[in-house]
Amino acid sequence: MDEMEKDRSLPVPEEGEAQAAPVEESQTQPEVTPAEEPQAQPEETPKKRRKIKKWLRKLGKGAAVVILAAVVAAGSSGLTSFAVSRYWQNQMNLLDRSHREQMEALQQELNQTLESYRPDLTAAPQEGLTPGQVYRDNAAAVTAVMNYQRIEGVLQPAGAGTGFFITADGFLVTNYHVIADAESLRVITGDEQEYPARVVGFDSSNDVAVLKVNAQNLPCVKLGSSDALQVGDQVVAVGNALGQFTSTMTVGYISAKDRMVTTDGQAINMIQTDAAINSGNSGGPLFDMNGEVVGITTAKYSGYTESGASIEGIGFAIPMDDVIHQISDLCRYGYITGAYMAVVVMEMDTSVAEAYGLPAGLKIAEVVPGGAADRAGIRTGDILINVGGTDVSTIVMLSRALRDYKAGDTAIVTVYREGKLVRMELTFDEKPREQTGGATLPEGDFQEWYDYFSDYFQKENP
Repeated sequence: MDEMEKDRSLPVPEEGEAQAAPVEESQTQPEVTPAEEPQAQPEETPKKRRKIKKWLRKLGKGAAVVILAAVVAAGSSGLTSFAVSRYWQNQMNLLDRSHREQMEALQQELNQTLESYRPDLTAAPQEGLTPGQVYRDNAAAVTAVMNYQRIEGVLQPAGAGTGFFITADGFLVTNYHVIADAESLRVITGDEQEYPARVVGFDSSNDVAVLKVNAQNLPCVKLGSSDALQVGDQVVAVGNALGQFTSTMTVGYISAKDRMVTTDGQAINMIQTDAAINSGNSGGPLFDMNGEVVGITTAKYSGYTESGASIEGIGFAIPMDDVIHQISDLCRYGYITGAYMAVVVMEMDTSVAEAYGLPAGLKIAEVVPGGAADRAGIRTGDILINVGGTDVSTIVMLSRALRDYKAGDTAIVTVYREGKLVRMELTFDEKPREQTGGATLPEGDFQEWYDYFSDYFQKENP
């Protein structure tokens, strides 16, 4: 037997010892399972332990290394499996946490977006006053205006509207149609104080009038800017509803701006609102949520359409910025000194103008003989496209272009005529007295007005 075979053969037991059973080669590498508890073995006798030790010495270091390697391999396999399991569990936990955080962030963003589109009709605006505070601060300055006319020889009420004090010494603003044809005017305050009133001046083309009562220390409103309004802004109307319910408040929103509304044959630029405007509200104030007057309530649509649908929530107010200069002129002079071109214009159909290659503008329908436009050389049929550097394609745009000019001021106007642009210099007239009128007040009678409007115009044009 060669040497290798000698090393692999089992030792011969010594005399007097029991012969051990043959051991298979595979038994020298027992399977090890770290996760299992070792099974209980029968107690070995000292004689048997000596035989195993002797056997292991025969096997030598090589066998010991093999056995140790088997133990380490089995143990590391279990440890590696455990580590991998823990790693992936951690990764899944991280992913789950990240997913939850992302979903929470998306839900929060969605809630914020929905909240911005959900109007809260009961809450106060983020800035400014509540409707109740606006009413509290201003209701005392709003009055009923009673129009008395002689009917069958007897002076009796012929109509009622609303007005509001703009100075503490008795200047009052209302609509022209409220005081038209009056032989006597009475102003009644919310606390039932009654004053006779006289007409200071009016502008029928803009449906505005200024009255004066002889009183001092009256509550008065603050005038604001209608140009700053946006569709959706909340507004408050206060007026003499139906001519008998004085100091009635209604609340709504700005529904639209720059609506051309025809009243008594005059086309006037208006603010549209869904705040209830009833008969008797004409001439009353429309407040923003700063408590400032931004419009003069003037008209409403009512009744039914041709199809039978009822009309609700369509009221109109004159923008304060469109008439502030007229009110100022009326208070001081009793008539309008603002710019008058002495023409009649009409808006053009946009599709027709495009079809014929015409520029956007206002068609001159009539030129008043000897008036400002006639003197400048404007002709009937011209298309007015620019006044003083401002393009004018609608009546609203023309009104706004003219409101900073006064009678006697000069501006360059541009018209389109026979395929050419023609520029000319125009000097504005005063409005005819049939459209505006009143009595000039004594110098001392408008001192408070003068102080008030001086401050107002300095604020608007620093």
